[in-house]
Amino acid sequence: MLKLGFVSAILADFGFEHVVDFAHNHHFQCVEMMCWPSNNGDTRRYAGVTHIDVDNLDARHIDYIKKYLSDKKIFISGLGYYPNPLDPDTEKSEFYVEHIKKVIRACNSLGVPVMNTFIGRNPSKNIEENLELFKKIWEPIIKTAEQEGIKIGIENCPMWFSNDEWPSGKNLATTPAIWDRMFETFKTPLFGLNYDPSHLVWQMMDHIKPIYQYKDRLHHIHLKDVKVYKDKLDRVGIMANPLEYHSPKLPGLGDVNWRAFFAALTDVRYRGPVVIEVEDKAYEGSIDDVTTAILTSRNYLKQFLG
Repeated sequence: MLKLGFVSAILADFGFEHVVDFAHNHHFQCVEMMCWPSNNGDTRRYAGVTHIDVDNLDARHIDYIKKYLSDKKIFISGLGYYPNPLDPDTEKSEFYVEHIKKVIRACNSLGVPVMNTFIGRNPSKNIEENLELFKKIWEPIIKTAEQEGIKIGIENCPMWFSNDEWPSGKNLATTPAIWDRMFETFKTPLFGLNYDPSHLVWQMMDHIKPIYQYKDRLHHIHLKDVKVYKDKLDRVGIMANPLEYHSPKLPGLGDVNWRAFFAALTDVRYRGPVVIEVEDKAYEGSIDDVTTAILTSRNYLKQFLG
């Protein structure tokens, strides 16, 4: 039913073949492959990772990737690229949009059903102003997705964790109220969510209800946990930078109700990939720590997957 995988960004220091081999050797079924531009200068944590270079994806590379995956019995759950398409710097925004379109086309070439990304946000503008930007900037992206027949999965991460993302983060798609406005603007069923429950937890929201409410928009699932430190929250309040009172954790080590989460997924007959996203700073000291993080997550989640 549910196909377990992981996000390739955690193996940033290794190439495509290593990622696929790791998935095969450790009994995963799929991988979300990162597709940042190979010459990009993004140094944000877990950004800038290139496991498939869509700028140089010719017929020979496409055949090679497909064969390597087939030989290892691994499939790509989605191609991922997570910039800020609504960046106030017009040159950056245009570059991000064009690369998103390239990744969408690469999905078609590789037989991958979904491209995962962010809506983006201008942090200095309010929600209504950002929604107006979204309508304009996202129209050509949606058109490309429709032309290629590829789903878009928008991750619901606020991208507001530190001072450089102040005051409102770099991704608009943070709440069900905003998702409704997004889906009213672009009604195509190809436009949906790459749903991560952890981001609703630290926003003090119900993380199970959206599975039922948006069952037809669930194109991809990220499995990440989060720990809210109530003593820190009591001291700094919800208007502090969010990392002052919460931390991403491995599945099972935080506050996500995984039993209810998987019960909801099965209730709505979700049949897509469920992909571990490792962002737990306690497991970043070495490649052994990273391996432990991925496999510990796998071992915990297997109880819900059979």
